[in-house]
Amino acid sequence: MNKQVQAHEASAGHRIEEGAERVKQATSSAVAGAKEAVERAADHVEESLHRATDKAAGAATRASSKAGEYSERSREVYDDAMDHADEWLGKARDYVREKPVQSVAIALGAGWLLGRILRR
Repeated sequence: MNKQVQAHEASAGHRIEEGAERVKQATSSAVAGAKEAVERAADHVEESLHRATDKAAGAATRASSKAGEYSERSREVYDDAMDHADEWLGKARDYVREKPVQSVAIALGAGWLLGRILRR
């Protein structure tokens, strides 16, 4: 009977080893599948981040370009206004030099009128 027990134990040991091997293979397969799924998800996230970054960079470039255009346009408008103001100031100086008495009379009249308006 000793041989039967030994044979039975060997058979049981063999079955345990087979079961352990199947568990090992199943675990390896599950880990590999999980690894692939995580890698696919990571690739998807990376692609999405790249697209979002590209879109944000494009929008920032367009905004910067527009800001530059508006800055240039506002500089042009400011320069034009300053040129007109200088021109009007030159004309006013010429008028005062040519007609000093009339200029003083106009200034007095304007001051009086402004005083009346502000007093109310």
